[in-house]
Parts: sequence; structure tokens; C-alpha cells
Amino acid sequence: MISTVADLSESELLARIFPRLHAGTSMLLGPGDDCAIIAAPDGRTVISIDTQVQDKDFRLLWPNGSTSSGFDVGWKAAAQNLSDINAMGATATALVVSLTLPGTTPVSWVEDLADGLSAAMVALGASACSVAGGDLSGGSELVVTVAVTGSLDGVEPVLRSGAKVGDVVAVCGTMGFSAAGWALHESALPPQGYTPAQAHAAALFSRPEPPLAAGPLAARAGATAMMDISDGLLRDATRLAQASGVGCDLDGAVLKQFAGRLTECADALGVDPLTWVLTGGEDHGLLSTFPAGSDLPECFVGIGSIVSMDVAGEAVTIDGQNFKGAGYGTLGWDHFAV
Repeated sequence: MISTVADLSESELLARIFPRLHAGTSMLLGPGDDCAIIAAPDGRTVISIDTQVQDKDFRLLWPNGSTSSGFDVGWKAAAQNLSDINAMGATATALVVSLTLPGTTPVSWVEDLADGLSAAMVALGASACSVAGGDLSGGSELVVTVAVTGSLDGVEPVLRSGAKVGDVVAVCGTMGFSAAGWALHESALPPQGYTPAQAHAAALFSRPEPPLAAGPLAARAGATAMMDISDGLLRDATRLAQASGVGCDLDGAVLKQFAGRLTECADALGVDPLTWVLTGGEDHGLLSTFPAGSDLPECFVGIGSIVSMDVAGEAVTIDGQNFKGAGYGTLGWDHFAV
């Protein structure tokens, strides 16, 4: 009876995976040769890569009894990579996937991962993108690495370095929900006891929903700088401000409105929900800047303004104040922090 990847050869496992992978219109040659061939009608290709490591980025079993299915991990692998392409104002064209699998990994888990990758691409609006191939290897822990390519489709890439004094700072997508879901999984609150609001946060942690239509829309609307919020608003706003040589002053009242949507999760865990909004990552929304006085594209919400570094004295402030002094804690997620 075949139940784990150790029961199959590499070719046999690939034969289980390939039929489950989504093939979009951009793929001219798919899995089977040494390389895939992806159309690049714009003549420019954007590329990014992300890795998820078992017990660093996800757990198969969480302290409160929640589990990460192969479908969840596949969905998140697609979402976080598609979000990077979105943050440049581009459209995703292809993913290639590298899997490191312990021999004890159930074959069904790997099949679910392939299903999650494909389902996310379709559900999130990247149906033109393809899973074009990848690589398999054995190891002591699960590692999922995805590289993604994209096309700019005639727009100029929106970089982190273009913000100018006077620009409006805006976000699109959720903030703090993924961090709330992570905190719930790490808590003693069993998943069967989640309220609908808590279950929603947990679902967005497992299966983020980056607003993929918003990146190209923002680029065409004249966004001056943009990046995805993967490591927390404060950390990523700091990166954008430093790259642009400016300061970013955030509106505390607006941020508290975002935090108010997380009250039910925060009350259950005794947490200030504003901490999740400011430092929680993996919602994969967009952080953008637009010229002063311009109409923000649909779904973007203004949360502050770009100021002179000479005025701010800090890369990021909240209502003109140092956020650490206001008790907001650390910047956000850091893979190598102790």
C-alpha cells in the first residue's frame, strides 16, 4: 500500500503531482523538459522567490491542536509569491516549485499541496499564471520554495524608492488578521472553540488573500512607491521610507480603526490588536504612496503621509511620535531574530 513518499520513486511522485498543477495561458512549454518556456510579451520579466520551512514558517500541528494541511501550505506558497509580483505593479506568469520532503511525508499531503497551489492561483485572480515545473529532494524537514516570474504588461515597475515628500501613504488589503490567526494557533484556545471572527483570522493566516488586481491598478494610477506588507507595517514602511530617503508619518486614528476589526481575537488572548496591525506580517496587502491630491484607486485607504526625514527624525512615526516610545513594540517579523 502506497502511503508515504518513501513508497514512490521520484518519477512516480511527479506523476501524482503534475496533473494537479494549474496551467495558464502564459506557459508555452510546461513540466517534462529541463526548462519550461514562458511567454514574455512585454519583453521584461520580474522575478522573486520565497521559502517556507517546517516549524519556522508553518507547523503541521500547532499548540492549540490546529493543523497545517498540504493545501494550506501550497496556498500560502502561491499567495506570498504572487503578492511580490503584485507589489511591482506586474502580473504573474509562472511559478516553479522546489520541495524537500522527509520520506515519512504522506503522499496525500503532497497532492494536497499541489491542489492548494493551483486553487490559490485561480481563486486569487492569477489564472493566467502556470505552475511550470520544479524539483524534488529528500530531507529531514518539509521545505517549500517557490520562484515566480511576472510581466509588467506595458507599465513601469513601481519601486520602493519613489516616494516623495507630500505623497499620501495608503494600504490595500487586510492588516493584522494573519498575525491574529497565528496567535490563536499558538494559544491554548482550541480551534473548535473559535468564534466566526476568530475562525476568519485563522483562515487568513493559513490562506492569505493578497489583492492581486490592486498592484497593476495602483501602477496605472500613478503610485510613486509600493511594496507588499509581508513582515509587518512598521518594518515594511521603514524599508520603503529608507529606500526613498524620506520619513513616513502614519495616522494613529486610522490604524486604530483597522485594529478595531480584531477586537474579538485580541480580547480572547489579552492582546492590544494595534500591535498586530503594526507588526504582524503575512497578510500580503499593499503599502503604496500616491501624489498628494490624487484620487486613491478603489480599495486603497489613506493611512498617513510622506514627510521630510529632517522633519520626522525617524524613518517611521505615528502622529509625529517615535512608535517605540508610544509602546508599540518591535518593528515586525525577522527570520533571524532571537
